[in-house]
Amino acid sequence: MHYAFDRYLAETQPHIGFERYSDDVIVHCVSEKQAKYVRNVIAARLRRYGLRIHPEKTRIVYCAQEGRTERRHGVEFTFLGYTFRPRYARLRDGRWKTGYLPAVSKTAMKHMAATIRGWHLGRCTTLTFDEIATMINPIVTGWINYYGRFYKSLLIAFLANQVNPHLVKWAMRKYKHLHRAPAKARRRLAHIATQHRDIFTHWQHGALPTGSTTGAV
Repeated sequence: MHYAFDRYLAETQPHIGFERYSDDVIVHCVSEKQAKYVRNVIAARLRRYGLRIHPEKTRIVYCAQEGRTERRHGVEFTFLGYTFRPRYARLRDGRWKTGYLPAVSKTAMKHMAATIRGWHLGRCTTLTFDEIATMINPIVTGWINYYGRFYKSLLIAFLANQVNPHLVKWAMRKYKHLHRAPAKARRRLAHIATQHRDIFTHWQHGALPTGSTTGAV
């Protein structure tokens, strides 16, 4: 069915571009009029097979960016864990401009934050620092490889704010001299990151504890 739909759309609407993943499709149109027409064409095609377009997910979005500043109600959408919307981006010559760019979505970050909390790192006092790294690095690597492909800085800031505080809690519970000294624990973590940045994947990519001399996020 999916292949047949791709072929149908390519044959009947040869002038538009589209991407599909499973049941989700993005169609690129040059005007709102064309977008409405193609939406109706797709809806009619699906009805032939007893299907219908999703009433909430199916939206027409205006891709606002530099040079395209018409006012529209919808200017963002989420696809495969990325939210596409106007964002500032630096050009190769150093100038900044507004482009229509993807970045990790709020929903994806919410899921990642839930996973991080589920590790209960603060309670893993039987593990060494290296053992914690062995436990979480494969997962964090997967996140960075996927969500870090576009607008990576947003993901790195998120990982710094989510993972590093749990490492501080771990240090405070594991070492008696840090039990009631969060500031001291944070400084200690920053020192370790400065000396051994390669321990954690997120550190390697710049999600360092505040105070690390190699740069902080």
